Amino acid sequence: MSTVTAPMIRARKGGAKIRMTTAYDYPTARIADRAGADIILVGDSVANVVLGHDDTLAVDIAMMVHHTAAVARAEPRSLIVGDMPWMSFHVSPEDTVINAARLVRDGGASAVKIEGGRKRVSMIKAVVDAEIPVMGHLGLTPQSVKAMGGYRVQGKQAQAAYEMISDANALVDAGAFSIVLEGVPDRVAQVITAEVPVPTIGIGAGGGCDGQVLVIHDVLGLGGGDYLPKFVRPYANLADVAVEALERFFLDVETGAFPSAEETYHMADESFEILRGLAEGETVAEF
Repeated sequence: MSTVTAPMIRARKGGAKIRMTTAYDYPTARIADRAGADIILVGDSVANVVLGHDDTLAVDIAMMVHHTAAVARAEPRSLIVGDMPWMSFHVSPEDTVINAARLVRDGGASAVKIEGGRKRVSMIKAVVDAEIPVMGHLGLTPQSVKAMGGYRVQGKQAQAAYEMISDANALVDAGAFSIVLEGVPDRVAQVITAEVPVPTIGIGAGGGCDGQVLVIHDVLGLGGGDYLPKFVRPYANLADVAVEALERFFLDVETGAFPSAEETYHMADESFEILRGLAEGETVAEF
């Protein structure tokens, strides 16, 4: 059971910066929690960074429940937020509540995240009315990649930025306890952060938000490709460390250096002599 709650995160508005990262399974959840994450997002980015898809549209609610449950089994103190995948909140408020409840009941999430602005207000209200906390997500919303024509910074023009501010206020009015701002100019994020009474969490939105989030694989240098978005800062290169470790293991296998006697289970000499006798067809009275 998470010890950090959605009301606790909401109360952090304007206070200590909120620390958020993604996790998709038991070991990454343990790492994030040990590092002191306030929020662990089980993101639909699992489609890209774990499953190798080009976008996030490939995952459905069953897959998100699966990965959220793996994170929950780590029993982190962090708030677990389950991402609602594409088409899990687009049909009706009733359908949205059912899917959100699956992330909570079957996945162990303590909150859910829903992408989009005013067009998602009825869905967010329904989930909040069902007493499930909702985190909003504005700006570059990856589930809208087809409509946006690619992964493009949003809100660069004044009218688009104004619409985003209106969206942020609508999400707050619908009951969102926080809002992720992704891929927006820093000045726009600053205006939204000053405008809304709930914390904003930036990813590619500058340093003026109430918190920051990055994908854990990007932070640790575990990505599968050479390209990193402009806003990503790797803090380690664990992929190279892992390759080196495996190369050493394979070399030890080839040379016979692994396993050593200390890494091997042994049978007592007396038992082995009995076993050898049995293999040679001897009659053994007792063993």
